[in-house]
Amino acid sequence: MERGSSVLKGHKWESLSHWELDQRLDRAVEEMIEADLVAQVQEQMTSVLMQASQQEDSEPPDEAEKATPQQSESRTAVQESASQRSHDTEAMEANPTVQYVTNFLQSSSASKNRLSGRARRSLSHTVLLSLTLLSKCITYRSVCSRFHLEKGNLYRIFSTFCDQVIAQKDRLIQWPTGQEALQHLLPFSSWLSRNEALEETGLPRVLGVLGDTRIPIRLPTGKPDRESDTPVAKRPKNQPHPDSWLNLELVCNDEGRFIYCHISKGSQKDRGRALAERIRQNPEMVPPGTCLIAGVGYPLTEQILTPFPPGQNPQENLYNRSVGNHLDRIHQAVADLKERFQKLRYLDMGNYDKAKAVVLAACVLHNVYLDMGDVTKGLVERSTPEDMEEVNKDAAGVKMRETVVNLLNSTLEAAPQ
Repeated sequence: MERGSSVLKGHKWESLSHWELDQRLDRAVEEMIEADLVAQVQEQMTSVLMQASQQEDSEPPDEAEKATPQQSESRTAVQESASQRSHDTEAMEANPTVQYVTNFLQSSSASKNRLSGRARRSLSHTVLLSLTLLSKCITYRSVCSRFHLEKGNLYRIFSTFCDQVIAQKDRLIQWPTGQEALQHLLPFSSWLSRNEALEETGLPRVLGVLGDTRIPIRLPTGKPDRESDTPVAKRPKNQPHPDSWLNLELVCNDEGRFIYCHISKGSQKDRGRALAERIRQNPEMVPPGTCLIAGVGYPLTEQILTPFPPGQNPQENLYNRSVGNHLDRIHQAVADLKERFQKLRYLDMGNYDKAKAVVLAACVLHNVYLDMGDVTKGLVERSTPEDMEEVNKDAAGVKMRETVVNLLNSTLEAAPQ
C-alpha cells in the first residue's frame, strides 16, 4: 500500500483513488496558501488599527494635531482603506445583476424580512456576497476576508439566500402547458420546415430535451450509507466514489430554459425513471404529437425518444443525427449553467441536503438570468457516454421510434434534389 494514499474506514484501511487523492491534496494546498495570505493581511491591518487606536486614546485633544507625519499617514491610510471598501461594496451592489436578483427576491416580503433580518445585512449586500460565492470557484474563507464576515455568519447568510431562491422554484421552473408549450415546440429535424402536413403524418415535435450532469462534492464525513455505498471489491481503484458527486437531471426548452429539475445522490441510478413515471401518470404533460428527446441510457417510451446505439444502418443514423442536434441544446444549457455558477464545478460540501440546496438554487437563478436577458456561453464538455446499451424500452416507444425513422427517410426521399 502506498504511503499517504489510504484512509481508515470502519476497521479496515481502504486505498484512495488517484482522483480522490489529487482532489484532497489540491484542496489542502489551496487552503494552506490562502490561510497564510489572509493571516498576513489581517495581521498587518490589525497592527495598523491598534497603533492608530492607541495613539488616539493616549493623545490629548490639543496634542492630536501634533501627531508625526508617519502617524497621520497611518490614520489616513486606514480611513481611506475603509472608505474604499465601502465604495467598492456600493459599486458592486449597484451591479445590474445584483439589482435584478434583489428585486426578484423582494417580490416576496417574507424573503426580504428573513434575508435582511437574520443576516443583519441589507438585501442587496446579501445577494452580492451570495452571488459572489456561486459565480466563482472561491472558498468561504476568501469571501469572509473580502466582506469582513465571520465564517459562521457567512454560512447562515448563504444558506438563507439559497432557501429563499428555492422557495421561488415553482414560479421559475415550470412545465409548459397550453399555449406556452405550443410556442416553444421545435421540428424534429432541423432540415424540416414547420410543416403541418408532417405533423399530421405522425412526425412529432420536440417539447424539450432531457439530459444530466454530475456536480462533484466533498465526500460526506462519518460512516458511509450501507445501502448506497458501492462494495470495495466491485469498484475500481481509479474510479471515484459514487457519493462524491450529485446527479443533476434537467429538461430544457428551445431557449435553454429549465422546465424540469431533479437532483439525487451519485449512487442513485434511476436515470429518467422518475420523470417517465410522472409522465405516465400525467399524460397531458406531453400532448399527442409531441415528445421529449433524451440520450442513450434513458427510458425509451412513446413520449421520450432516445437514439439508437452507434453503428446502425443509414436510416437509423439519420434519425440519430436529428436527435443529436437536440441533445446539443441540453449540453449547451448545462455548460451555460456551470459557466454562470462556477461553484458547481466542485462543491466543497459533505452534506447532501446542503449541497442539493445550492445546486437547486443555481438552477432557479439560471432561469432568472435568462429572464434578465443575460447571455452566457459555456464550453461544452465532450465526453463518451457511459451507458451505451439501451434500457427500459417499452413496446410503444419502440413503435414510435420506428415510425419517426420511416417518416424521416420518406420525407428525405420525397424532398426535391
